[in-house]
Amino acid sequence: MYSVNVPVPGRVREVADALYPELIGFETVREDHSCLLKRLGDADHVTQLQHRTHRALEGAPAVEARVTGIDYFAEPPLGSAPVVYLAVESPGLEQLHDTLTETFGVVEGLEGGDYVPHVTLARGGDEATAKRLADREIDSVGWTISELEFWDGTYKLPVSRVSLPS
Repeated sequence: MYSVNVPVPGRVREVADALYPELIGFETVREDHSCLLKRLGDADHVTQLQHRTHRALEGAPAVEARVTGIDYFAEPPLGSAPVVYLAVESPGLEQLHDTLTETFGVVEGLEGGDYVPHVTLARGGDEATAKRLADREIDSVGWTISELEFWDGTYKLPVSRVSLPS
């Protein structure tokens, strides 16, 4: 599965790392952090998928984003529940998502109107623990998104970058 992801700055990773001791009871705890922007699917010709992505985002400006707190999905459409995450507020990011859904279509239940920008921390744990974490206050972290990553989910590696001019 290929996707377009938003790399997060070290300050966001520091927030996630500080929460690690409270997440160890979950089935899966993320150690690498990013924000999924758009799932692109699988492709026989990766370069064509990359080209369509670059073309769709051509001229798109850098956007502002801010981690504003902790939240969780009690019943995610895929995978084990709950999913604990850092909430990301970014109208610009939502606009980029809309642009990509116009080009690639929508994965029902996950994208389009259902898209929630976030940085996953953990999944598959106790909902009471997820709620306790969501009630916790954290310092807000803002940053400018000036590039995106074209991500290869099979190898869990970025294969190229898409620059967003400032």
